[in-house]
Amino acid sequence: MTTLLLATTNAGKLREIRDVLDGLAIDVRALADGPPIAEPEETGQTFEDNAREKALYYAAATGSLVVAEDSGLEIDALDRAPGVFSARFGGNEAPTYPEKFALIDRMLNERGAPGSTARFVCALALARPGEVLFVARGTVEGRITSPPRGSGGFGYDPIFFYPPFDCTLAELPAERKSAVSHRGQAFRALREYLDGLSAHDPRLSAMP
Repeated sequence: MTTLLLATTNAGKLREIRDVLDGLAIDVRALADGPPIAEPEETGQTFEDNAREKALYYAAATGSLVVAEDSGLEIDALDRAPGVFSARFGGNEAPTYPEKFALIDRMLNERGAPGSTARFVCALALARPGEVLFVARGTVEGRITSPPRGSGGFGYDPIFFYPPFDCTLAELPAERKSAVSHRGQAFRALREYLDGLSAHDPRLSAMP
């Protein structure tokens, strides 16, 4: 059976990804299932750049078939910040997500733009050593809300209001969130790609 390594240590992302890929005839593993590997620097200017870099890095380090993703929040009134810097947004000033929420709220109010439109973006790349096989992107449109609402999800979900459901993503059950989320879209595209390959397709081999 083909083994697919999920190149993330984020527990929330792992749950969402495993749920979408559940039932594939593929052995899905996480980085934590193997020996520790130093994280690569994320130097890309786009989500796709970072996803490709990470997928190729972990494929080379493990000799495995790897899927990596990069995702984040784009806020229109903040010139699409924090974008690819979402996880690091605020630096030492705002190391926790509640502190990041407060920082975003303050910045939006200073610009006179509370409730700015925003989107979540997820880009993923599937790679084996030396070769990217597949890239996909998912987005979900919404707006920023304050104060944060909901205890589900993770990351920026409590301040991301999704108008069609009249709630934040953090207020949704996991299955309903996955049906509309940026990550759910991208990984359903990956699932469709993998479903279209036969068990003996050379692309499912880790080595080119």
